[in-house]
Amino acid sequence: MNIQEQLAYLRRTVAGIDRKYQGDETLVAPVVPPRRGGFVEDLLTGEVIETPHGKHFETEKLFASHELHGSYEISDLAALSPNLLEALSDGTIADVPPTRWAFLDTETTGLAGGSGTYAFLIGLGSIDAEGFRVRQFFMRDYAEEASVLHSLTEHLARFDVLITYNGRSYDQPLLETRYTMCRKRHPFSRMEHLDLLFGARRLFKLRLENCRLVNLENQILGVERIGDIPGEMIPYVFFEYLRTKRAHRLMPVFHHNVLDIVSLACLTGIIPEAFRDPANMRARHGMDLVGLARWLQLSGRLEEALSLMRRAIDMGLPDAQLFRTLFEAGCIEKKLGQEHAALATFTDLSLSPNAYRVKAYEELAKHYEHRERNFAMAIECVRAARCLEDSESLATRQSRLEKKGATLRQPRLSLRTSQR
Repeated sequence: MNIQEQLAYLRRTVAGIDRKYQGDETLVAPVVPPRRGGFVEDLLTGEVIETPHGKHFETEKLFASHELHGSYEISDLAALSPNLLEALSDGTIADVPPTRWAFLDTETTGLAGGSGTYAFLIGLGSIDAEGFRVRQFFMRDYAEEASVLHSLTEHLARFDVLITYNGRSYDQPLLETRYTMCRKRHPFSRMEHLDLLFGARRLFKLRLENCRLVNLENQILGVERIGDIPGEMIPYVFFEYLRTKRAHRLMPVFHHNVLDIVSLACLTGIIPEAFRDPANMRARHGMDLVGLARWLQLSGRLEEALSLMRRAIDMGLPDAQLFRTLFEAGCIEKKLGQEHAALATFTDLSLSPNAYRVKAYEELAKHYEHRERNFAMAIECVRAARCLEDSESLATRQSRLEKKGATLRQPRLSLRTSQR
């Protein structure tokens, strides 16, 4: 149990002692301590909620504005721009204040999905003036699912944007299935959905071993989870709870869910900002800039992409990424009509051993052939490329260039000579 849970248990124990010694103690039943593990409502501060569909348990945790989550200040969440998510959402989420964003994560009975998988714990985070709140909806048995979903719908009515991490592929489809199985209409169709996983991969996949949420919170936010329950163990813990009705093993699951949602919110304050204002991205690693530059390149924003690539090169990159980035920068310079810059970039690449050296020679050959009409230089570039890695296309290019060069060297007959 964490400190808050320990304090709550201590208060209940003291209250029981006080009642025992009020009035005639012979008329007071002895205090019976809760059995080991207890019910969820005994171990967590919360309440049993009654809805038209039955009952379920809810608990809420507030992260106050003055608190830190790793290196991120909770107070910064309320100050996020209403247009922060616009670029990353391709313009579908614009001018929505952060108090209208809902951060959702589920803990389920399995990872495969399908109609047999239940979301037994649903966490919903939100930003307000006091800080960041995480409300958790827990079904103590399968019969409480409809009540949980009813309450979740009521809470989501206050929000316009749903933010998840891999939720577009997993959490939302799973919940939609659960609503269907309960013959209820799901609330997601009216909400815009931002799955932060896609932006995270764009930024960090070149640098980080993986883009799992727990890895990002450690590498980006500086959060170190201690005693966290592995995700693959969570279904087994819930099944054990259903069998024994002892909830002590479930407490790490609630804590795990809370951490996921708070980390999701803090990363939302970091990742979309890079896409909204790439030029002013505060990056500590050049590879993060390269990841963003490639997204800009795919979006057709070539000048911004080129600028970030040059920044990344100046910051320093591992050789494999350096040579690839140089080649991509040269190709962008070529598309933008910056011929002299492109020529210099491809020349630099051709001078040292690297995986893009042959391609650089090919680009140089194209330049000398089409721009300068210098067939001799173009042939030399192709020959150099063939010495490194011969191919049929290079052989064909060399043959064509040699024919062109030979044609230009043949003297043209004048009209007077031809008449003789």
